Amino acid sequence: MAKRTKKRANAKKTAARRPRQAPKMLSDLFLETLKDIYFAENKIIKTLPKMAKAAHSKQLSAAFNKHLRETQGQVKRLDQIFKMLGKPARGKPCEAINGITDEGAEIMKDFKNAPALDAGLLAAAQAVEHYEISRYGTLRTWAEELGMPDAARLLQATLDEEEATDRTLTELATSVINLEAEEEYRAAA
Repeated sequence: MAKRTKKRANAKKTAARRPRQAPKMLSDLFLETLKDIYFAENKIIKTLPKMAKAAHSKQLSAAFNKHLRETQGQVKRLDQIFKMLGKPARGKPCEAINGITDEGAEIMKDFKNAPALDAGLLAAAQAVEHYEISRYGTLRTWAEELGMPDAARLLQATLDEEEATDRTLTELATSVINLEAEEEYRAAA
């Protein structure tokens, strides 16, 4: 018992000597989330060409390539925001986007040459879009609350693009891709 009490006393002394960590503020959360989406966008830039190449539908491949160009522009906007903050443009690993892109890679592998490949690729792309929409909407709101109107404007521009891409993918899914997958399945049956 005496050893345990002595260890507690030593731990309290050590803790008392350590400077207290400043409380985390919304600006800290903003920066951490900015790093998260920066990592995500750069991961997406690496993933979209693979998805475009794997897609059977020329329309879907074109949509992926268009979004690749948009994503490159979105990274430039993020670079601008980091510059506004006086921070280096650096990402931090994002397990959410890693999981979503891993699912997309699994679809490409498991459904290669299958009628449902494009439908699966499109669904994976929409999962990415929904993640991005959530992040950019949050970041835009925080930028407004933190009194950063220029950052909020840049984030809103990206949010608008992400929402437009999601609408395009939904239209492509319901008017072409899902129907083609079903027709190919019936023809093979």
